[in-house]
Amino acid sequence: MNVDHRRERFEAIAPAVIDAVRRYLARRTDPATADDVLSETLLICWRRLDEIPEEHLPWAYGVARNCLANADRGRRRQARLAARIATLDPPPEVAPDPTATGTDLTAVLAAMRPEDAELLRLWAWEDLTPPQIALVLGVSANAATIRLHRAKQRLRKLIETAGHEESTEGSRP
Repeated sequence: MNVDHRRERFEAIAPAVIDAVRRYLARRTDPATADDVLSETLLICWRRLDEIPEEHLPWAYGVARNCLANADRGRRRQARLAARIATLDPPPEVAPDPTATGTDLTAVLAAMRPEDAELLRLWAWEDLTPPQIALVLGVSANAATIRLHRAKQRLRKLIETAGHEESTEGSRP
């Protein structure tokens, strides 16, 4: 593929990829990390332009997911280093926030296995179908469907145990 054709193809798909991946990352990480991961994702899209399938958005989500995982690993390495340094000179204790309830959906998702939470985010936040989720995760459509079903069941149980009952609005006593 010549340079002009590559550039035209990239310019044709980039706007949709940028907007969607930016939203995807904004729901999963802090703004600075999201910007870094978006840049890395676009660089990979440019380098692997010939490999991008016709349905480019799930493919780009998969690339962004891997880039975010790399960023998270880097952050954990930094945290381990900071922990080692803190043993030499521990920081002062900070009291927990008494207003934090821990009962919102973000807290429930944080309590789930990361794989289940990611499946639910791809389905609910990114509005992907199980076959598209399968493409993002690199699994079969059947596996994605089964995993999504099980993740929904686990989410329901967690919400119920956190004291959130299904709405009875409009029902009679």
